[in-house]
Amino acid sequence: MAEKNYAGKTVEVTEDGYFTNPADWNEEIAKEMATEAGIELTDKHLEVLNYLRKQFETGEALTIRKVGKSGVVDIKGLYQLFPGGPLKISSKLAGIPKPTSCV
Repeated sequence: MAEKNYAGKTVEVTEDGYFTNPADWNEEIAKEMATEAGIELTDKHLEVLNYLRKQFETGEALTIRKVGKSGVVDIKGLYQLFPGGPLKISSKLAGIPKPTSCV
């Protein structure tokens, strides 16, 4: 495990950069992580991140299709918000583990 410092807080992350403890996450950390990834977070981004966190807490498996049917954002919108791997990137920014559906 590695440690990263975001928004003045040190958090443990996997070698891929996913949080080992989702409770360490907050929106300030997400904003800093997004900036690192070249993404400027908007309210819509945060809405998606909060949806992912709620789904993770329920233990439900996350898929792009499920997020697209959530009513929060459609699949095309998810790709526009998080280009280059929408579920991987959004999950990382949400402070949750890498979804099993992602390679």
